[in-house]
Amino acid sequence: MTGVWALLAFVAVIIVWNAVFKRNIGEAMILGFVAVGAFAVFGGIEDGGSPWSVIGEAVADAMQEEVTFAGLAFVFMSYLLTKTPVLDKLIDLLNSVLGRLRGGPVYTATVAGGIFGAIAHVGAAVTAAVGSVTVPWMRRSGVKPELAATVVAGGAGMGVSFPFSATMFILVGGLTAQGIMQADEIVKPLAIAGLWCLGYRIVLAWFLVRRNGIEPIAEGDRVPFGRSLRSGWTSLTLFLPILIPLLLTRGPLAEALGTYSGVGDALKKPVALADGTKLPAQPYEMPDVVSLITWIPVLMIALVLFLGRKHLPRTASGWWSTIGKVAPSFGVIGITIVAAFSASNVLAELGLADQLKSVLSGLDAPGWIMAIAIGVIVVAIAIPLTASATMAAVGPVAVAALVGAGISAPVAAAAVLIFASTEGASPPSGAPIYVAAGIARVDPVKTFLPLLKYYCLPILALGVLIAVGVLPT
Repeated sequence: MTGVWALLAFVAVIIVWNAVFKRNIGEAMILGFVAVGAFAVFGGIEDGGSPWSVIGEAVADAMQEEVTFAGLAFVFMSYLLTKTPVLDKLIDLLNSVLGRLRGGPVYTATVAGGIFGAIAHVGAAVTAAVGSVTVPWMRRSGVKPELAATVVAGGAGMGVSFPFSATMFILVGGLTAQGIMQADEIVKPLAIAGLWCLGYRIVLAWFLVRRNGIEPIAEGDRVPFGRSLRSGWTSLTLFLPILIPLLLTRGPLAEALGTYSGVGDALKKPVALADGTKLPAQPYEMPDVVSLITWIPVLMIALVLFLGRKHLPRTASGWWSTIGKVAPSFGVIGITIVAAFSASNVLAELGLADQLKSVLSGLDAPGWIMAIAIGVIVVAIAIPLTASATMAAVGPVAVAALVGAGISAPVAAAAVLIFASTEGASPPSGAPIYVAAGIARVDPVKTFLPLLKYYCLPILALGVLIAVGVLPT
């Protein structure tokens, strides 16, 4: 059980160094990674490989992660936006429409997370698309930056909790291969389960708005709609960096491009489960070619440079000074992301998924106890792994265990996907956390406890209630 102990040590070191000794999260994450590395060196790698080689490859892979680039890109994008009036004009326009509603941007971020989640399905991409506009808007409306980042990152899981994500196809492929259920049986229960999760988030938004005393924008601070539209219509083009990658990766245009270019057929590839089983080729996804999380910040930066060109530096020295001012944020976010993903890679090599899978296989208890136990285990696996990797590793086993406890297969599958959807709100390794923190330019650790309290644990509870039938699907 080396992987399990390494995970516990990773989390404990981070909590002690950051919360007890009050040191920054970058240092805590480095020490957490060192602790995991120590288990690899002294406990050995599961397949007998060289621990130092595994550690080196883990760091190299982490430095090449899309989220590492995206986190830093969003920090830079957010800083550029503060130096130009582009976003101010867009927020004036949004406030002229929704500013009279108490907590308008919080509700908008929550509902938009559900809409984008049902379309994009990638947690970090959902956070990037929604947070690019709503985080600055929330901050302008008086919402604390850590709360703004928490709300946006907390909505990332809706990409998994609605059909038809790649994560769903991976799970369903394993279940159909084993004859546990038919592929189309999960669509209705998962859609309803997703709506339960969205409904909870809307109620939570109502609670957060009142608990934090968020008030409507004063009438004197709201620009009349006509005037804001005339002066700031160009700011609406800020939605283009979100819409263009989305149109190229989803819907009829994406299908047509994939067919025309032949990329679609090239991306159809078998999915391998943890036990080596090969599933039939799954439907291709254009995000393999046009990554939302990469191209949204790139296009956003390019557009801001164009729209705000009159307000940005025009000399090399001016740009050097600008980059220097944002460099400290680069350091904290970059180190934190690399350490988090490096540790996750080593934990995978230590056999964490297989070890927790063996625990799942040995469970035998009443339905409600099984639902809680399996929910906790799936959430624990989703901390260092993605939801898709979690489903590939233990998804079919988790569903089979719930079915053995008397829960119908489609409901059990929906519940397991809801458990896995907590990946975005599970510190310290959830990628959406760092994307949201980068946009809000806030220390990620300030979102850890709120995410656990408001999103991770409640969504776990929702999954249990769905599994046992208290929340019908």
